[in-house]
Amino acid sequence: MKQIKIGAILSYLSIIITMLVTLIYTPVMIRMLGQSEYGLYALVVSFAGYLSILDMGLGNAIVRYISRNRVLGDSHMESKLIGLFFRFFIVVGFLTIIIGSFMALNVEIIFGNGLTIEQLNTAKTMIIILTLNFALSFPLSIFGAIIQSYEKYVFMKIAVIIKSIIQPIIILIVLISNYGVVAIVITSSLINLVFLIFNYGYCKKYLKIKISFEKIDRIIVKEIMLYSIFIFLTVIVDKIYWQTDQVLLGIFKDTETVAVYALAIQFIGIFLTLSTAISSLFLPKISMMVAKSGNHEELSNLFVKVGRIQFIILGYALCGFIIFGNQFITLWVGYEYNKAYIITLILLIPFMIDLIQNIGIIILQAKNLFAFRTIVLVVSAVLNILISIYIIDTYGSIGTAVVTGFFIFLGNGIVLNYYFKIKLRLNIKFFWKNILKLSVPMICVSTIYYLVNNNMKFEQTLLLFIIEILNFSALFFIFIWKFGVNKDEKTIVIKIVKSIFKKN
Repeated sequence: MKQIKIGAILSYLSIIITMLVTLIYTPVMIRMLGQSEYGLYALVVSFAGYLSILDMGLGNAIVRYISRNRVLGDSHMESKLIGLFFRFFIVVGFLTIIIGSFMALNVEIIFGNGLTIEQLNTAKTMIIILTLNFALSFPLSIFGAIIQSYEKYVFMKIAVIIKSIIQPIIILIVLISNYGVVAIVITSSLINLVFLIFNYGYCKKYLKIKISFEKIDRIIVKEIMLYSIFIFLTVIVDKIYWQTDQVLLGIFKDTETVAVYALAIQFIGIFLTLSTAISSLFLPKISMMVAKSGNHEELSNLFVKVGRIQFIILGYALCGFIIFGNQFITLWVGYEYNKAYIITLILLIPFMIDLIQNIGIIILQAKNLFAFRTIVLVVSAVLNILISIYIIDTYGSIGTAVVTGFFIFLGNGIVLNYYFKIKLRLNIKFFWKNILKLSVPMICVSTIYYLVNNNMKFEQTLLLFIIEILNFSALFFIFIWKFGVNKDEKTIVIKIVKSIFKKN
């Protein structure tokens, strides 16, 4: 539990550092590359990102089955499981090279209408580099999952923090040296591989893991594959929601439109990171809880407890973005990206349901009950693509965002809440009662601040903008502390503050 608490603190520290780095790094990158080339970079990364689905859900399977095996204490079985996953990912690596090569050879057919000849050649080179990166990353990714299953969150999060600082610094040096997007892709790929190798070294030296290529029971293999296939389909759905719109805009529109939409997706990614910073730490714990007893009441209480914490953090971020987002984008990257504000809100507001309930998804993974959710999301995602293709020429990026937002609300929101209630027996009514109580002070303080601030007319500067955010933040958390946070949450905060002062 100590690793989870420290891991959660380091997760949010990592998010803060990543956000600060992004604030500096993104506008410099956009200005040095230009909107067109930045759009090309975002388009190719999204397109090549489809290769990541070849993981086939086995990343989550490693965490689940090794965590479950830790309860049983069978080290020999653990070695055989690692060997099984390692063999599989080597095959996946070769498959990645074949599919990636096919994607690179067909760039002209896919993007011929939206890209220039020079852009098509650059895109082809980038896809080849990213293909090699994915092919090598798949076998090495096993060790990161092993570290997570052993709940060594301190090492994991420190590595993430170091990477989030080092990578943009090196890329900025590359940009200043007048190298383009191809050099950026090469640099980020090499940095990624170096950190994956560090994970292997940690597993070997400190966790003393062993890899055995002995045969494993077919029943277990079948169980792992059935579990993974639904995770795999869910990953496909996520790619459709967060990357396909950019690819469609690249096919039917241009790289400038992709650049604006990509900026909106970047904001969505920040909110997703804020959400999973806590929930992702609970997969090993919940897997062990399910292996021992799987008590519904205990899981339901955890669902509400984590959901409240996530909503406080994400509610603050959402209210802040609604008030300051448009202004921030103008100051940050320029007026030509302002449409990203509307696109972000269209996608983010319905996605909030999923973001504050993703501990429920972790419970589904631990209980191996992913099938229904996956089927619903696959159907939603397919309809999303078909309707987006139909309306994209007339309504552009706003139209595709509305369609995506609607299906996120329908599938990830309404249908999944019903499933949580019926299948997992989670107390959904009690959950939303808690969220509603927290929403009231959030809406009140945001409305008051917006009305007062909107009536005060003065010249906007960066310093004044920062002061406004700090004022809003102070007012927001005073309201939440007084009218939203419960006694248990106040006790946790007070304990953390006291422990910090004692250490200092």
